[in-house]
Amino acid sequence: MTVRTRIAPSPTGDPHVGTAYIALFNLCFARQHQGQFILRIEDTDQVRSTADSEKMIFDSLRWLGLSWDEGPDVGGDFGPYRQSERMEIYRQYVDQLVDDGYAFYCFATPAELDDMRREQMARGETPRYDGRSLGLSAAEVETRRAAGEPYVIRMKIPEEGSCIFQDMLRGEIEIPWSQIDMQVLLKADGMPTYHLANVVDDHLMAITHVIRGEEWINSAPKHQLLYHYFGWTMPELCHMPLLRNPDKSKLSKRKNPTSINFYKAMGYLPAAVINYLGRMGWSMPNEEEKFSLADMIANFDINHVHLGGPVFDVEKLDWLNGRWIREDLDNNSFAQGMAEWAINEQRLIEFIPLIKERVEKFSDVAPLVAFLLSGLPELSEESFDNKSLDNAQMQKILQYSVWRLDELQNWERDSLYSALSSLATALDLKLKIFLAPLFVAIAGSPSAPPLFDSMVVLGPDMSRARVRHGLAVLGSPSKKQLKKLEKEYRQISAKI
Repeated sequence: MTVRTRIAPSPTGDPHVGTAYIALFNLCFARQHQGQFILRIEDTDQVRSTADSEKMIFDSLRWLGLSWDEGPDVGGDFGPYRQSERMEIYRQYVDQLVDDGYAFYCFATPAELDDMRREQMARGETPRYDGRSLGLSAAEVETRRAAGEPYVIRMKIPEEGSCIFQDMLRGEIEIPWSQIDMQVLLKADGMPTYHLANVVDDHLMAITHVIRGEEWINSAPKHQLLYHYFGWTMPELCHMPLLRNPDKSKLSKRKNPTSINFYKAMGYLPAAVINYLGRMGWSMPNEEEKFSLADMIANFDINHVHLGGPVFDVEKLDWLNGRWIREDLDNNSFAQGMAEWAINEQRLIEFIPLIKERVEKFSDVAPLVAFLLSGLPELSEESFDNKSLDNAQMQKILQYSVWRLDELQNWERDSLYSALSSLATALDLKLKIFLAPLFVAIAGSPSAPPLFDSMVVLGPDMSRARVRHGLAVLGSPSKKQLKKLEKEYRQISAKI
């Protein structure tokens, strides 16, 4: 048997360090067994999936030194490797499940399902689909389909007993079927859900081992059941421990920068980032903390993965990156690395339009672009002193801006202006006053080159991280305040 592993990220946002973490362990396992590592793009979310996000996935993983044997950009014998290009395949298999009696048409409207869940919660039950469309006859189904009623296709779930499956790290896992919902397999728009596409693709691409995050454990029964329905052999499962924030919560961008692009923009060495991600779930036999990707592959053993929730500590990453810089870069390599990171012609060309009108001699340049070449600005509460806004107003501006920028996919000057000026209007603030705390968060100063142009040059990951950093320095809202702000923001965003 040839070992074949895969990762299947969704191109719906910034490339996540969690994706790189799972990719690293899949790659090491495949290489250890002289197998293949596959990259598949799960782009069935046609609203949020973008070509730019897909390209960022490719670029960020390659920057880290991770390479794949098959994928959308390199080809292979099991393509296509984008789910959006495999729609006819999924339809064939979901129709097979319906014909075999393992799946059914569901015509329940979103409003009906909302009422159903509310009633279940009022009774103290776990919200789950109640099977209301299971009893429809074939004739009723055809009549309603012919009438153009919208529908989804759901899978049937056993009413009694438990699902038992094996995990490479955790041994036998048992989950009662009463905890498993009748999963939607085909959405109303004709697109497959993750669960159907994942199983069909893994089988047709001959994936032998599925190494993924532990958040997918509760989905394993659905997948095992689909393999049973199709009469296929399920790959071996291995659920990796999740990366966590210092407070042990799941790693999230609200508490830690999570984009690979952020760490690239901050000037970390890719070898150090990969080293750190490897340490998150595994350690070298000799317990050495600093090791290369080649070292990890040569010594890798999936059975030595640690199940304790690994804490993603940026200070520890800083220490490790410092070791790589001091121990692996001579002066020439250091200079070359600095030039490749920021002091290069392409980067300077991006800076020049922002500062050219303010420059009278080249020695004026460094102070003007320093904030563009820095990481997170050094800020204090005093940095935000403002005669027109109090602390609570500035908290609100930065928090709303964080949410607004998170929603923004088109990171261009006009889009940034439109997104933030509409917030200023909604809050009944002059744009200049609204932008004041953002200038401080982004540039570390109330005066700087044009804000929106600077944010374009910094990019979405660094810009968002700086706004979050500014909010943390200013004083992040309490949980109670945050809940209130979220409610107000939803009301505002629905109108703009």
